[in-house]
Amino acid sequence: MKKLFSQKMMEMTPALLVWITLLGVIILSLVRPLWAIYFILVFAVYWIVRLFYMMFWLFVSWFRYLRDIRKDWMSELKKLPKDYHEYYHVITYPTYKEPYEVIARSLKKLLETDYPKDKMIVALGGEDRDEKNFLAIAERIKAEFGDKFFRLYITVHLSQPDELLGKGANVHFMEQNLKQEIDALGIPYEKIIVSCFDIETLPHPQYFACLAYKYLTHPNPTHASYQPLILYNNNIWESNPIIRVVASATTFWLLTDMSRPEKLLTFSSHSMSFKMLFDVGFHDKTIVTEDSRICLQALVRYDGDYEIVPMFTTLSMDTVYIGSLRRSFKNQYKQMRRWAWGVEHYPWMWDNFFGAKANRRIPLKIRWRYFWNQLEGMYSWATAPLLILIVGRLPLWVASPSDKVSAFFQNAPHSLETLMTVGMIGLVFNAFMYTLLLPRRPKGFGWYNYLIMVVQWVIFPVTMIVFGSIPAIDAQTRLLLGGKWRLGFWVTQKKA
Repeated sequence: MKKLFSQKMMEMTPALLVWITLLGVIILSLVRPLWAIYFILVFAVYWIVRLFYMMFWLFVSWFRYLRDIRKDWMSELKKLPKDYHEYYHVITYPTYKEPYEVIARSLKKLLETDYPKDKMIVALGGEDRDEKNFLAIAERIKAEFGDKFFRLYITVHLSQPDELLGKGANVHFMEQNLKQEIDALGIPYEKIIVSCFDIETLPHPQYFACLAYKYLTHPNPTHASYQPLILYNNNIWESNPIIRVVASATTFWLLTDMSRPEKLLTFSSHSMSFKMLFDVGFHDKTIVTEDSRICLQALVRYDGDYEIVPMFTTLSMDTVYIGSLRRSFKNQYKQMRRWAWGVEHYPWMWDNFFGAKANRRIPLKIRWRYFWNQLEGMYSWATAPLLILIVGRLPLWVASPSDKVSAFFQNAPHSLETLMTVGMIGLVFNAFMYTLLLPRRPKGFGWYNYLIMVVQWVIFPVTMIVFGSIPAIDAQTRLLLGGKWRLGFWVTQKKA
């Protein structure tokens, strides 16, 4: 009973903090508007300071990206005393109802990478819910790519009652089957590097060489995950400006944290050792956000001796744009809500860091750092845009005539506008960097499209609320309510 109560309290805590903050500011605005203005101004100043702090790390990451993306990692790899030929890359592609064209595009991109293909094991995993369609596609894939890699494995995930239908369960099933194949091949687990890719993931030509270099030069490579920079460039030119801004903001968030590895959790497509996967029992098959949970599993399994290694080489993925604007906006909201469902880690972290299952061999400092980063990150995601851009205006609108004549009240709007203007500096730099990350302009797109790519960033404050705060509040409130409100795994629609 005590454990159940603790679990429920941890599920409720993130949403309670958010709702108490938002409702508290609204009530304070109605009862004590000047106090509310003080709070909003202090909060805004804090975020401006934080913005410049994050911009510093963004620039650090940016220059590391410029350095690494130009490097010939294959040449660097060949100089190492360790023989990279002894190591194998496993690339897993879980799929559900994706068309042949999307799958084939990803495998063709693998063939374009600068790495020996006889050291690549490709695993393509379908679902029994889509078995007939998947097996027909798999036959075409085997006919076209079967002899292009060291091995090409095809699996069909058989759904089980103890699983949550989705990517995590499929990947877990693939990894269990891969273990049998790897055992038969006799390859040591520590010499297998696994890249868990979404089906539309297109690696930079130097990705696997860079990954192998990082792995072979790490002092304890099986105790690390390797996080690349994620771009959403596959269909960026075709996408709607709003969709582009939301997707690219995710890239800049990741880029900022990549120079602060203590802030990182693995996200989306990334890489790790098969030894670690085996040690932790593979990806969790009961949750939505298995991509970030896996490094937390390793952190607990290895008593805190685990880290996320940033890789400034890139993986390119699709935005959610599928042609229809209405459906694309709906898909964007669902994608952001699914990412915000990472709040499900919070009760798990409490239980494994401090609660009934706590691994107290993990240094207390590390436990608190990860726990605080998770709580504060989810709280800020949900509250900051609303407080600064909307709720913070409320006390200015509802203040009494006697409050409005005070010098402090008269200066408050100017102070807020000044702070917002300072904050726009970050948008200017984002817009500039964004254009440098774009792929080559396709035929049929005029020079004026570059201008649109810059100007579109003026809508960023709106997207922070519509596709930031609101889906985050939605996800956290669903965790609080529990039961039928909990999120299942939603598969992002792909356009061939």
